[in-house]
Amino acid sequence: MSLKEKIDPTKMPKHIAIIMDGNGRWAKGKGKFRIFGHQTGVSTVKTITEACAEIGVKYLTLYAFSTENWNRPALEVRALMELLVDTMRKELPTLMKNNIRLSFIGNHSDLPAKCQKQLALTMEETKNNTRMDLVLALSYSAKWDLVQAIQKISADTLAGKLKPEEINDTLIDSYLSTHWMPHPELMIRTSGEKRISNFLLWEIAYSELYFTEKLWPDFTKEDLYHAIFDFQNRERRFGKTSEQLSS
Repeated sequence: MSLKEKIDPTKMPKHIAIIMDGNGRWAKGKGKFRIFGHQTGVSTVKTITEACAEIGVKYLTLYAFSTENWNRPALEVRALMELLVDTMRKELPTLMKNNIRLSFIGNHSDLPAKCQKQLALTMEETKNNTRMDLVLALSYSAKWDLVQAIQKISADTLAGKLKPEEINDTLIDSYLSTHWMPHPELMIRTSGEKRISNFLLWEIAYSELYFTEKLWPDFTKEDLYHAIFDFQNRERRFGKTSEQLSS
């Protein structure tokens, strides 16, 4: 029996989030420029997106570009933005064919105008697709999202729209850029690094974390299935005891 066949469809995580790490190291290991790794990583994005849609995942969030990534060399940043625009344009027919909606979280205003335009166009074209949401985290960080949420909550409180005692975790959820989708049940990070890197800090409070040594360009469908199978064999207690769950 293959790994895919071992996956229980009734325990499928509804939302998987992935930190796609290792493109640069993969390229350097082959004596190539870092951008070659990012270009190859796009193929992995396509493979994993299609695999997730095929097995019934409803939301796939990919950490594509963090607010901290703006500090990388200007040439690499420019190449990444151009690659993003080119990929969205080329993959639009594939998104439509597979009934996948493209969504976005992050600071839209930080992105180059050309990128903003292509992102808006692709989201508009795919907005009625229903099979799966592919969510790109671009110019995103969890701290940025929490700050903007707090600013909006503060403004609404000062305006008399909110009372301080009404502020709770549910209300904070509603002000985050991720408010429209469920929290991830599974968060995967490639490349062997074991940290969260400012990604969905609020939302992954009870997510299962899965770390793999595989660099992102080498991450395959089988690796995805292994992560999901591992997830399905964990006991998720949410603060309860094993005895409470079994009863």
